[in-house]
Amino acid sequence: MIRAASLAVAILVAGAMTVSADPILLGFDDLRGWRADDPAPALAAFKTTCAQLDPVDWDGVCSGADHAPDARAFFEAHFLPVLIAPTETALFTGYYEPEISASRTHRAGFETPLYRAPPEMPRGRPWLTRAQIENDRPLAGRGLEIAWVHDPVEAFFLQVQGSGRLQMQDGGVIRVGFAAKNGHPYRSVGQELIRRGLFQAHEVSAARIARWVAANPRDGKRLLQHNRSFVFFREVNEVPPEMGPLGAMNRSVTPGRSIAVDPAHVPLGAPVWIEKEGAAPIRRLMVAQDTGSAIKGPQRADIFFGTGGEAGRIAGRIRDGGRMVVLMPRPLALKVTGQAG
Repeated sequence: MIRAASLAVAILVAGAMTVSADPILLGFDDLRGWRADDPAPALAAFKTTCAQLDPVDWDGVCSGADHAPDARAFFEAHFLPVLIAPTETALFTGYYEPEISASRTHRAGFETPLYRAPPEMPRGRPWLTRAQIENDRPLAGRGLEIAWVHDPVEAFFLQVQGSGRLQMQDGGVIRVGFAAKNGHPYRSVGQELIRRGLFQAHEVSAARIARWVAANPRDGKRLLQHNRSFVFFREVNEVPPEMGPLGAMNRSVTPGRSIAVDPAHVPLGAPVWIEKEGAAPIRRLMVAQDTGSAIKGPQRADIFFGTGGEAGRIAGRIRDGGRMVVLMPRPLALKVTGQAG
């Protein structure tokens, strides 16, 4: 979705691939849980974006994917697992597509606007901060409002996620996606609460932040404005409602099978085996189909959990270690690990 940050990183903290130092070639038997996972949903997700991968390395596997009768046999025949940063511990977080109540018109109870990008905003350098946009209101009354939402905290986290569904008061649904941002780096409001001594790190969550802002409206507004970054939206109604939001590859992401990665290290569109530890371990084949400004490094992934409140609650609890292993076409895997002919 090209988001400002993942939810967990928001609370607490496409280019050419750069091969990390000393990547290691693994076998499929080295992947913990490989035989227990059903890779068919990952194959379905992989096929939606495979055509966008570099044809030099990926054309053969993409054509094979269209006719693969067995997902596990397909991946084992065409790919090899590569651990691209063997000395690093992975960090997994979660993200989701918010679903919030909204109105097409500004009225009582719906007073926080979601804006389209203004034409005068420069690209590539900082523009007005969040505080300047919200306090001075330079965009008000210019027809840039897509909709108004009830809760400013929901609007804030919608910007963090970068896309969402608006349940309109007239019964309709509008889908919005990331259009642009004001050029300022993201600053964590959760970390700011910890810095002020108001919460311990283990106490901070999206729900806790929302309750604190509601109980302290004036200070809560200033807290949210601690994050100088501001995201602008566009309507994305061409995506069918039963499908996920558009990721960085301009295709719908799949709950539980799509991840956001750092494309400097992991090719967008590549299958990635994840071994997430923590309270709810995950051993599953995913597909790298999204990015996020907080997703940096070769062992960093943001797992897409779906749409709505329950997906948000699950995503908000994820901040776990483990490892991620990229599946690369056999010739490419041998080349990057120094084992090619």
